[in-house]
Formats: sequence, C-alpha cells, structure tokens
Amino acid sequence: MSQRQVKKTGRYKKRFSRRVFLAGLGVAACGVGGVLLHDRLSLPVEVESTPNPDAPAAPNPALPSGEWRAVWVSYLEFAGMDFSSGDAFRADAAALMDNCASLRLNTVLVQVRPFGDAFYPSSLYPWSHLCTGVQGQAPGFDPLDVLITEAHSRGLSLEGWVNPYRLRSSANVPPNFADSNLIYTHPEWVCEVGEGLYLNPAVPEATNYVAQGIAELVQNYPLDGIHFDDYFYPTTDPSLDAEQFAASGTGDLTAWRRENVTRLVKSVHDVVKAADPTLRFGISPQGNPDNDLNTQYSDVYSWLTAEGENAVVDYLCPQIYWGYGYTLQSGSTRFGFDHIIPEWLSMPRSADVALYFGLGAYRIGVGDGGANKDSLSQWSTGNALARQVTDLRNQNVGGWALYRYDSLFRSSVPELAEQEKAALKELL
Repeated sequence: MSQRQVKKTGRYKKRFSRRVFLAGLGVAACGVGGVLLHDRLSLPVEVESTPNPDAPAAPNPALPSGEWRAVWVSYLEFAGMDFSSGDAFRADAAALMDNCASLRLNTVLVQVRPFGDAFYPSSLYPWSHLCTGVQGQAPGFDPLDVLITEAHSRGLSLEGWVNPYRLRSSANVPPNFADSNLIYTHPEWVCEVGEGLYLNPAVPEATNYVAQGIAELVQNYPLDGIHFDDYFYPTTDPSLDAEQFAASGTGDLTAWRRENVTRLVKSVHDVVKAADPTLRFGISPQGNPDNDLNTQYSDVYSWLTAEGENAVVDYLCPQIYWGYGYTLQSGSTRFGFDHIIPEWLSMPRSADVALYFGLGAYRIGVGDGGANKDSLSQWSTGNALARQVTDLRNQNVGGWALYRYDSLFRSSVPELAEQEKAALKELL
C-alpha cells in the first residue's frame, strides 16, 4: 500500500466518524441542514503563519504521488444497476469496483448529482429518479455510502462528479420532477435552453446554492475529491443573462461570463479545501480550448496558472476524444491526438495544478468521425487506448481518465473491449 493510500484510509475513518455524528444530530433535515451549511460557508478562517520567501514551495497535498488512472461512471451506468434493495445495489457496486481494480485503475469518478438531484440523502437536492423511477423518492438505502465503501475497501479513490447547473437535459431526462426541485422552489434561478433546464450562471444565489451542495457532500461523506465536467454556460445566446449583464455595468459579455463561471469554480474549490486540504477538486473541460473560452466560458488558461490563495482547481482533465491525425472537414488537424496534447502541455501552468487527459473509450470500434481515412480503423486495433497512454507517459503526463465504464465493461463490441483492456493491463 502506498503512502497515499495509507493516508487516505486514515482520513476515511476520521471523516466517517464525523459523518455518523452529524447524522445523529439530524443534519439531513432540510431546515437545519440548510442553515448549518450556510453558516459554515460564511465563517471566516484565520490562519497565522510566517512565510519564508526562500523556502521551496510544498507540493500540492491533494495530488497523488503516482499516476492518476481514472474512469468515469455516469448516470447512464446507474441506469443499468439494481436499486431494488441495498443488498442488490451493493452487489452491483462491488462488481463495478472489482472491474475497476482489475484494470489497475486507482480512481473512480462517480456522477453523484447529474440533474440537480442526488444519489445520496440531501437537505438541498431531491433523490435522483434513477433510484426508484420517481425523483424525490428514497430507495431505502444510501447508494453513495455503498459506492464509497466498496471503492475504499479495494484501495480505490472515489471523486464525486457533479453537474453544477444542469436540471434537465431533454424533455424526458429526467422524466419527472420532485416538488422540492429547484425549478419549483427557485424558478427565478432557472433558465430554459431548448428542451434543457439549467441554473443561470449569472445568478449569484444559484452559485452559492451549488457551493452549499458541495459543502454538504464533503462534510458528510469521506470522498477523495469533487469533479466537474464541461457543462457550464448552456448557450452563447445573449438573452440568457441579459438582465444580469445590464445590471453589472460591464461592457464585455464574454469576459463577464467567464468571471461568473470562475466565481463558481473558485467558491467550490475553497469549500473543498476548507473541509480538507488533501481533497482534490478537478474539472474536465472540452478538449477544444476555444470552445472552453467562448462557448462554455471556462477560463482554462487562468485556471491552470492560478495558485496560492487564488487557486481554483487542483487539476484539469481535458476531454481528448480524438485519434491520431484526426482531421476536420476543413482539413485542419489541430485536434488530432498528436497535436492537441502538445498544445495543452505548452500552456503556462502552476506547479500546484496537474494536467491530466480524458481518453475516449467510447470510440472503440466506432471511430471518432474524422475526415482522415483511418478515423475508424485506428479505433479497431485492440490497443488504441494503450497507445495513447504510452504517448502520454512519454510526455511526462501525470494521469488520464477513460470515458466511460460501460464502454469497456458493457461494450457493444465486447471482443475489441477485451483486447483494449488486456493491452492496458500490460502497461499498468
């Protein structure tokens, strides 16, 4: 067991005891829980220190000492799990974690809040509809507690993956809403884009609520970190937040929207660190930096360089779901794996911020849709992912994540998936 694992196990015991204590006090009650969380987030923290300008900077305690090897487990995986009883769910969770451990991964990114709902008892968000078919209806057990227990018992870290703004992705997902859903309790925070419903990133109260939800998670569960994906602003349409923008008195909509997103990210980072400085907070933005800056309004360049009191993330994990020589219809090869990885690695970055990369396991056997002739064949070799991991290691990249679990363990091309897993195991 590595030093990192020993430290993690000790934290689990301490944080679990605190969680039991909080549960005994009834923190899950909506009124009390909301007040307690609000008060915790409002309390100033004073730290006395005498900085030594000549001392070398200490390494970020949240970052693993070795390679970060992760897999995303999304709400789509949960749709295939048995929530009929605690024992049935535990059996599925144990099998999932066994598979992750067998692939010699060390981190599982579990989507614990996909649609303004939760896979755990919350005073702020209703139960996910995936637990019982009805949003807000409790399954009779705590799925997140089961997942954390099964992960930690196998030496796996578990980071809680949260979608901060999304409440509905389409007309039928989720198929129903609890009375306690934010679309009913705070409709003034909600915006509609197509069939989707989202918290408006320009509403400070909504941002504060998201941060309170993160505080609830890290205070009540022995998570190893919090993870966001690339879903921030749902549209570039100026009408989305025109009222708030006009009231702001600023003149640059793009810069103002980036500030709104960074304000959320910074507040979540600080909430995580207030709970435990060794907890990780990371984000997996889109692999195209232009889209991050100008459509999601994710200021990835500043996030990579921010440090000290201004730090906003422990790591970024851009989603690089393209193969070698990936070519757009325009003829551009900028986003080919062999080109976009060096572009990200060339960006200025604080020593306290890690840069990992997300790899497209879901491309196996189906290709990445590029205009290049081998856009399908290179994903049908049985070692596409292993080739990419080898290249990342050759460029001294500290880690990677696979999107997603089902693409390897419930694949529509099982023979290729087995070959990919075997090739990865040879590297690990």
